[in-house]
Amino acid sequence: MKVVLPDATELELPDGATGLDAARAIGPKLAEQAVLLRSNGSVQDLRDPLEGGQQIQIITTRDTDDPDALYVLRHSAAHLLAEAVRRLYPGVKIAIGPPIENGFYYDFEFPEPIREEELEKVEAEIARELKEGREWSREEVDAEQAKRIFSEQGENYKVELVDTADGPITLYTQGDFTDLCRGPHLQNSKPIKALKLTSLAGAYWRGDEHNKQLTRIYGTAFYSQEDLDRHLERLEEARKRDHRRLGRDLDLFHLSEHAPGSPFWHPKGMVIWNALEDLRRQENLKRGYDEVKTPLLYDIETYITSGHYDNYKENMFFVDTGGEERMALKPMNCPGHMLLFGSELRSYRDLPIRYAESSTLHRNEPGGTLHGLFRVRHITQDDAHVFVTEDQIQDEIDGMIDFVTFLYNQFGVVARAELSTRPENRLGTDEQWDRAEAALEAALERHGMDYVISPGEGTFYGPKIDLHMTDVLGRSWQMGTIQLDYQMPMQFGLTYMGADNREHHPVVIHRALLGSLERFIGVLIEHYGGAFPFWLAPVQVRIIPVGETHRAAAAEIARGLREAGFRVDVDERDETVGKRIREGELEKIPKVIVYGDRESAESLSVRDRGGEQYQTGLVDLVRELATLRP
Repeated sequence: MKVVLPDATELELPDGATGLDAARAIGPKLAEQAVLLRSNGSVQDLRDPLEGGQQIQIITTRDTDDPDALYVLRHSAAHLLAEAVRRLYPGVKIAIGPPIENGFYYDFEFPEPIREEELEKVEAEIARELKEGREWSREEVDAEQAKRIFSEQGENYKVELVDTADGPITLYTQGDFTDLCRGPHLQNSKPIKALKLTSLAGAYWRGDEHNKQLTRIYGTAFYSQEDLDRHLERLEEARKRDHRRLGRDLDLFHLSEHAPGSPFWHPKGMVIWNALEDLRRQENLKRGYDEVKTPLLYDIETYITSGHYDNYKENMFFVDTGGEERMALKPMNCPGHMLLFGSELRSYRDLPIRYAESSTLHRNEPGGTLHGLFRVRHITQDDAHVFVTEDQIQDEIDGMIDFVTFLYNQFGVVARAELSTRPENRLGTDEQWDRAEAALEAALERHGMDYVISPGEGTFYGPKIDLHMTDVLGRSWQMGTIQLDYQMPMQFGLTYMGADNREHHPVVIHRALLGSLERFIGVLIEHYGGAFPFWLAPVQVRIIPVGETHRAAAAEIARGLREAGFRVDVDERDETVGKRIREGELEKIPKVIVYGDRESAESLSVRDRGGEQYQTGLVDLVRELATLRP
């Protein structure tokens, strides 16, 4: 049997050889350092047998920043956590424990609730395991044998997982702990040089709020202590920037149990909201979009036609109207825009038609998944649907990529893309999907946009470009989307009269570039740490009159700035000037003007956020501030 190495050379191995055998054939040092095998874009345990002609890459402990190398390290760390918890808490039941972005978790059913302080004890037990050393062995068993093993241990969650498992049943053992797991895992625990348990949380079994709530322990692991220290520093900075805390401290919004997943926006928060809406409307107008407004409630037949009822109904809110007619709140704007297009006869001369709508949407997200502004039930998108002929597809997508590049530039971030291709459950023909996927990929290539391909992650009606941004802490956020859809216009029977005097179905491009405004504002709060750029800041300028005799002049300066279109307030409280300046800094106001005996309209003392001071006149200040608008 021969396998192909990354440099295209072939390596001859005995039939049935594993990835570890391949590493040993290349060299003993490589075999010692090997942690994982990558093959044709997927990962494989070193213990799994290889196939003839397979392309392989051996990932080692030197690849400390490789996401797959960290994945296998953290997966093995999760199993160490489960072993430690079982030893420390007799009677505990073990559920699932996967690696996740930046770490891992494991879910447990404890006999008695545990507290955050107990994580130190669990961490100490894992340290003991690491000192003793652990090796992982892999065993393939049949379902009945696996169920017998876990039934004897009283591990009912594992028995349930065996019942629903696809493919071979594999067990991994380290020390005296055996777990049901597909892998992959490290050869041994030596590469785990740094591990930290970070938090506790509640989690429903299999994410279903009707199931028992378990205790989830989060942690992370790295190949070096230095990497862990840097990660913990980032976590601490992320805690300081948590949009839920800053939203409260800066008086932007709050959340209430009276309306779960639906934020209450305060006046200062609405300033940010409206600034984004103004930018959206202004740029839509320049780019030929027409603003529309469509209903919130539709009958079920509309969603059956659009495909949402069959593919999305578990996330929809249904409304009892007291009669036979069944209604639902819209989770998307697209069905309404289809009906709008179909409300009159269309000609090829009318296309493209660009409908834009920033409308309230409702999605029935499970309670356990709600998270500040990031995961809500009350959603507002900068939505648009563009109806085009086949020949207009490329130009429209080009325009959308130009649009998103402009928008993200306003926030100092670069857009990256993920091209999601056809899922198994989909509408339409392969030929239509071929054309749609090729059109999106060609547009990304033309614009030289950084992108990756996510096979099978498209929507049921078409492939999509998901737009990502990276914040100041290096975290990646999925924001907007561009989706190319041949299906929904056909489902609704939409047509236009072509130049050949025949009816044709339009193609529709679904487009939201900022995505959910709630989520986007949450990301911006954390990206800026609440210190918004001047054009977004709820209060752009604060004026502090030194004494009572300066208040009238300060109010006159404020009036001049407001007339010029800026958001200004005056802090006239009977507090010291120093305290009022400090509070302006805590509120992250971009410009603070201190007005005393020496100041006038021709000479203002301006303090930038962060402490830098300068003198300028009111006229020059207005000119300066005007340059800070988008």
